[in-house]
Amino acid sequence: MILVTGSAGFIGFHLAERLVRDGEQVIGLDVINDYYDVGLKCGRLAESGVARKDITYGELAQSTKHPNYRFIQLNLTDKDKLHALFAAEKFGTVVNLAAQAGVRYSLENPLAYIDSNIVGFTNVLEACRYHGVKHLVYASSSSVYGLNEKMPLSVHDNVDHPISFYAATKKSNELMAHTYSHLFGLATTGLRFFTVYGPWGRPDMAFFLFTEAILKRKPIQVFNHGKTVRDFTYIDDIVEGIVRVMHNPSTGNPKWSGNHPDPSTAPGPYQLYNIGSNNPIKLVDFIAAIEEELQLPAEKQFMEIQAGDVPATSADISSLVADLGYTPETSIKEGVGKFVAWYRKFYKQ
Repeated sequence: MILVTGSAGFIGFHLAERLVRDGEQVIGLDVINDYYDVGLKCGRLAESGVARKDITYGELAQSTKHPNYRFIQLNLTDKDKLHALFAAEKFGTVVNLAAQAGVRYSLENPLAYIDSNIVGFTNVLEACRYHGVKHLVYASSSSVYGLNEKMPLSVHDNVDHPISFYAATKKSNELMAHTYSHLFGLATTGLRFFTVYGPWGRPDMAFFLFTEAILKRKPIQVFNHGKTVRDFTYIDDIVEGIVRVMHNPSTGNPKWSGNHPDPSTAPGPYQLYNIGSNNPIKLVDFIAAIEEELQLPAEKQFMEIQAGDVPATSADISSLVADLGYTPETSIKEGVGKFVAWYRKFYKQ
C-alpha cells in the first residue's frame, strides 16, 4: 500500500494517477486548503473519481474510477488521525508531497510553513517510524540552493544559504529526514524539483499566470528584466523520476566519509536527488513558446527580480541518471503544447 500526501495538488495528483494505472494500491491524502483555487483541487480529485460531495474529513472515500484508489481529507498536523491511518493501512511506501508551497507567500505568512512543512513533516516522520514504513520519499525543492552560483546545481554541494523561508523549511526537511535515517534506519529520499509545469498545474506559477494573462489580453510581469533562467521540467518527467526512486530506496553509502562528507548521501539509508530537465532556458524563451502555442503576443512589463527568487536554476541530474537511468524526454514545445491544450479545455477558452 502506498500513501501519497498532497494528492489534490499538482504533482501529487499526477503521481497518484500514474500509480493506480500501474496497478498499485494507493491512498491519497490532502487537506484541500484555500492557498489557491479549491475548485482546481477538487477538479483534480474529480478526474481521479473522487467527488467533492463524497469527501468527509478524516474518512476514506472510494474512487469511482479506480478500484485501487481511495482518498482522505486530512491535515498532517492532526497527529492522532494520521497515526490511526498509518496503523490501519500499514503503508510500505509513503510519498510526502503535501506542503505549503510558494516562495513569495512565505515572506507574508511564515507560520503557515511551520505548520505544514515542519510540524506536518515531523508527524509524517514519526508515523513512518512507528508503523513500519519501508521508504519515505519527500518533496524538497531547487529553492534550497539559494545563493549558490556554481552551475549546474549539484546535490553534492552544500546548501547553507537559502534566501526564502520556504527554502529554509525544505532544507530543514532534508536535515530532519537524515536524522530519522541515521537514528531509526528509515530509508528516506529527498527530491529537489526544478520548476515543474504541465496540465493541472498550480495557478500561482508563472507558466499558468502567463497563459491566463495572454488569453485575456492583459500584460504579464517579467521579473529580473527577462534574464531569469529556469530548468523547466514537464510533469510526466517528474513523475517518472519519483516512481523510479520509490522502487529503489537507499541502503546507505559504504564509501561515505566524515572527513569529506557528501551532502547527498550518508552511511545510513539517506539519499538526495535533483529532478530537472537538464535543459535550462531563459524565461523569455519559455514565454515565446507560450505565445507561439496560443498564437497571441504577450505584452511584457519588465521588472526587478522579486525578493526570495534566484536568478538561475540548472539541475545536475547525473546522480539520478547513473543510479536509476532517469532521462527527461519532454521538450518545451511539447510540454507547453500539452499545458495550453489542457488550459483551454478546463477553462473553456
